Amino acid sequence: QVQLVESGGGLVQPGGSLRLSCAGSGFTFRNYAMSWYRQAPGKERELVARISSTGGSTNYADSVKGRFTISRDNAKNTVSLQMNSLKPEDTAVYYCFWTNYASDYWGQGTQVTVSS
Repeated sequence: QVQLVESGGGLVQPGGSLRLSCAGSGFTFRNYAMSWYRQAPGKERELVARISSTGGSTNYADSVKGRFTISRDNAKNTVSLQMNSLKPEDTAVYYCFWTNYASDYWGQGTQVTVSS
C-alpha cells in the first residue's frame, strides 16, 4: 500500500535551518509530482512547495520563496524540503503529499517549531 513517511522536524531558533525528508513507497515514485503542505494551529492546510516528477520544475508559496528548497531523489524515492532562515510563522505540522488524481495520500506529518 502507499506510504509516505516524513522525518526531520524539530525545534529550531529563528534564523535557523531544518531539512525534512519524505520516503514514498507503494507507487511508482518517479512518475509523479510531489508536494509539501503545512498546517499551523487554527489555520487551514496550505501548499508550501511542489516538485515535478523529474525535478525540473518547482513551485513555492510566496511566504517561503527564497528560503525553502524542494528537491527529490528518484533513485531513493525521497523528496526533501530544505528550510533556511526559519521564522516563528513557519511553525506548523508539515505533510508530504502525493496524488494520482484518483486518490490523495498524506504522510503522518512532522512538527516544526521555530522559537527562541
